[in-house]
Amino acid sequence: MTTSDDFGELIAASWARCHSFGLAHDSRPAAVDLDRPARQQLHEENGILLDTTESEVLPYYDNILANSRSLIMLSDGQGRLLRHWGDRRFVETGRPDLFREGCSWQERHNGTNAIGTAIACGQAIQVQRNEHFLTANRFMVGCAAPIRDVNRRLIGVLNVSSDAYLPQAHTLGMVKLMAISVENRLMARAHSRDCYLLTLNTNPDNLDSQWSGLLALDGDGAIVAVNQRAGQLLATEQLQQPICELLDLGLDDLLAQADRDSFQLRTRTQRRLFGLLRAPSARLNGHAPPRPSTPQRLAADGPLTFADIEFGDEQVRRCIRQATRVSDRDIPILIHGETGVGKEVFVKALHQASERRDQPLVAVNCAAIPSELVESELFGYERGAFTGASTEGATGLIRKAHKGILFLDEIGEMPARAQARLLRVLQEREVTPVGSTEAYPVDIRLISATNQTLREQVEAGTFRRDLYYRINGLAIELPRLRDRSDKRALFRQVHAYYREPDQPAELSSALLDMLERHPWPGNIRQLINVMQVALAMADRESIETWHLPDDFIRDLNAVTSHPAAPTANVAAHPLPDQPAGSALDSLLEVYNQHQGNVSRTARHFGFSRNTVYKRLRELGVR
Repeated sequence: MTTSDDFGELIAASWARCHSFGLAHDSRPAAVDLDRPARQQLHEENGILLDTTESEVLPYYDNILANSRSLIMLSDGQGRLLRHWGDRRFVETGRPDLFREGCSWQERHNGTNAIGTAIACGQAIQVQRNEHFLTANRFMVGCAAPIRDVNRRLIGVLNVSSDAYLPQAHTLGMVKLMAISVENRLMARAHSRDCYLLTLNTNPDNLDSQWSGLLALDGDGAIVAVNQRAGQLLATEQLQQPICELLDLGLDDLLAQADRDSFQLRTRTQRRLFGLLRAPSARLNGHAPPRPSTPQRLAADGPLTFADIEFGDEQVRRCIRQATRVSDRDIPILIHGETGVGKEVFVKALHQASERRDQPLVAVNCAAIPSELVESELFGYERGAFTGASTEGATGLIRKAHKGILFLDEIGEMPARAQARLLRVLQEREVTPVGSTEAYPVDIRLISATNQTLREQVEAGTFRRDLYYRINGLAIELPRLRDRSDKRALFRQVHAYYREPDQPAELSSALLDMLERHPWPGNIRQLINVMQVALAMADRESIETWHLPDDFIRDLNAVTSHPAAPTANVAAHPLPDQPAGSALDSLLEVYNQHQGNVSRTARHFGFSRNTVYKRLRELGVR
């Protein structure tokens, strides 16, 4: 949870700048009175920012404007006020100059304030009443976040101010989301016609969130724009970088996933993500070829059961046996396991096996919710509990799980303040929403999961010891895919789950051998990803080596003393990361012989399609 103390150094630095500007606490804010032509020019210069904010973002934040004690302000990148919405009491007689269009909120003109200080320090900030340098501004509390364009250049600041004595940490989180929403809309507006838009997040349920990462990719798979969240998820903001250098998928593989509700992928640093790809609108409105259809499950759709995830491995069977014995008792379960081993799938199957199968299963990814909003999301809030709070309040995810199961994934990422509140809920079996004094009883079964070592976090002081022992009733560890004894059956199951009815029903023994030798650092999520890509590349053929992603081959070669042996149906060519010189020299010739057919060229050499695409680009073929 962000508190005012977190900004102490930034506020102190701002006050030092104000002194250097020659300001005193009793200085008056700089007055401004733009004439009509000047206001019109200001609006024209910032027309897209104004239109995007007002038309596409603010309607989603009616709950902020409904709070009569708050005001939203939008400035340009120089701190000049463009427009404000909300409570007219802020602009009443006595301080009209502060809220006139064109008024400068830079620190040199208005002292320490949310807009000016956000510009100066380049980050979201909260300024309490008495932290304003000018006494004239100490009637309000401000929370502001910068807005950047697709080139990460500061173009504006969003601010929510209030004169009420209300908790502000939640407001800061909402302002951050608003600024990100504006950035995402601007980015989509600039690139949706000619670029593929790739949305990323840590959970498929959060892909429609403003907190998602967003990338714009050109026709060659190079990044032309990236929002701040995507930069964090991929650990880069470098433009013109091929997406295949950051993810385990190239553009061709991504296109096979286009227009699906979501798909799984992982970064080169082995971080698991979920994605959603949208084609350029120019293609959608023109005569673009149809996208590959979404693979359908052969079996009848229905809830996941343990029969879908256990095929004879004793450790998995033991986990199931232990979990089912305690699931209907008031014993919390803590699931450990590497990223991608199937913790969430295990919980869904356990829910179906429990007496609470007809009650809700509420899954919460603790790492996916901005820290400022964790408490209000989990515990709910009373109407008017903080600036921007809905006038109707919110129930909260814990109360939504009443009579059912609450699943807290990545619980090690939960902020300390939320840990304390959760501990109280588990002890007293009741929830008190933010801003309320009324407690609501809850009946939940708790399941938590983590890919971290919570004991180490306890010793480091980042996770509460008392909460650790409260959630650690039964601890189970799901095995890594490479350690499971039922891998071959699992490979067949995943293949049957994702293949289309007109695709071959069996995997060759040679391919199963190759899959079994693989180290699978991304576990089952990587397996699903590899299988989906291979099926898309194979179309109606049997899956062969050149249908597999490049990084699959690299991982396999890394754990063997010689390159992976080709399958029985593959021409006897090596599968290196880089084609040999002679192969590269003849690539264009073979490509032309096959009339530009990448699949046939890949089959000839035994390379993946991605490798062929990459080498063709090196030869200048687009």
